[in-house]
Amino acid sequence: MKENLTMLMDLYELTMANGIFYSKDKDAVCYFDMFFRRVPDEGGYAIMAGIAQLIEYLKNLRFEKEDIEYLRSLNLFGEEFLEYLANFKFTCDVWAVPEGTPIFPKEPIVTVRGPALEAFLIETMVLLTVNHQSLIATKANRISRAAEGRAVLEFGARRAHSYDAAVLGARAAVIGGCAGTSCVKSAKDFGSKPSGTMAHSWVQMFSSEYEAFKIYAKQYPDSCMLLVDTFNVLKSGIPNAIKVFDEVLKPMGKRPLGVRIDSGDITYLTKKVRKMLDDAGYPDCKICVSNSLDEYLIRDMLVQGAAVDTFGVGERLITASSEAVFGGVYKLVAVQNDQGNIIPKIKVSENTAKITIPSFKRVWRLFDNDSGKAIADVITLHHETIDESKPYEIFDPDHTWKRKRVENFTARPLAVRIFDKGECVYKSPTLSEIAEYCKKEVETLWDEVKRFEKPHSYYVDLSQNLWDERLSMLKKHSFR
Repeated sequence: MKENLTMLMDLYELTMANGIFYSKDKDAVCYFDMFFRRVPDEGGYAIMAGIAQLIEYLKNLRFEKEDIEYLRSLNLFGEEFLEYLANFKFTCDVWAVPEGTPIFPKEPIVTVRGPALEAFLIETMVLLTVNHQSLIATKANRISRAAEGRAVLEFGARRAHSYDAAVLGARAAVIGGCAGTSCVKSAKDFGSKPSGTMAHSWVQMFSSEYEAFKIYAKQYPDSCMLLVDTFNVLKSGIPNAIKVFDEVLKPMGKRPLGVRIDSGDITYLTKKVRKMLDDAGYPDCKICVSNSLDEYLIRDMLVQGAAVDTFGVGERLITASSEAVFGGVYKLVAVQNDQGNIIPKIKVSENTAKITIPSFKRVWRLFDNDSGKAIADVITLHHETIDESKPYEIFDPDHTWKRKRVENFTARPLAVRIFDKGECVYKSPTLSEIAEYCKKEVETLWDEVKRFEKPHSYYVDLSQNLWDERLSMLKKHSFR
């Protein structure tokens, strides 16, 4: 992270920190959770992403001289507080769910413990990094699953909302399941595979479509993929492509990589193109399609028998156009007193979805030992453990009569510590390792959870102790 992003924060983070600095609670230790309330696109689960960038941000927190001068010019902050910022050092503990993990509403996916001053100041960037990439990774996972094993390439850089959104969005797309990206910078920075061939402008540059294809094939005989819809796919594009394959590649002992279709009735065209290529002796020539695709279009195309090997997906992936916001929030859940006791805190609202789960917690995922499938997640108080050697009862925290006795299971805590007293203690996996981990973790979910429409609700339960604590606090703060 070459740019110092410390000042990328909401003003209230600074005004709250300034207020705490001059109060008796200056040294109070707080616990904050990041969590989200609903899965984008009404899906069954989301995909965690963005932790590597969060780590880089936290490792480089520092206020520059010009930052301090700007804050002084606002006439909002005391000089002692500005001096504190000038010598700022991050000292918090941070836990996070690893990138690529399927995640569910209400469970803490990032937890921060440390001085209130510091915990206040990082809210925006915690949310910004995780919200954006988790949104794109979740969308990419939906699209990749719709492709039923066919490669999906991220083609959206020119449609992204900013250059950062293009680069980091492409990273998140690979986490979610994309086989590569057209964004060269993202591929270079994160070690993913760059993919791309030509635009319609290449074909238009030359005296004929045939000439354009011929020159390209000579230049890239080992990776020749031709865009065949500049004029007419069936009457011009494919005949010219086959002619070039015969006259240029075949004499060189090379085989074409494929053809790409970017417009028209793609399902109909791919069926016709497949037959034309097969009849010409190129059954191994792949067909790649693009043009404002999403998971629903891809699914319908395959149901209708489209002959597609690869999907290039742009704007609806890189912008997650069907669901523009991930919706993660960052809430205070506990304060530690002078004796070291953790005092739980809760936010109560008439909107029950906004009532928080108090206290310092951790999330466990229970796996059935016979099938390997995930049974449920259980949020417990942080000091609690789940004994795998004996049956464990889980229950719906809202409809408590819904209970299940779990046996022969493995309980795995989801979050890992990434900072210990301000020092990074976690090494991020490579992008390819995260993508492979994501694929394996998604396979642990039942197919019913992975439906696009009306997926089965995966249970996120509370331990009995945590449920009792929350209920007690709700009663304490209830009003009529």
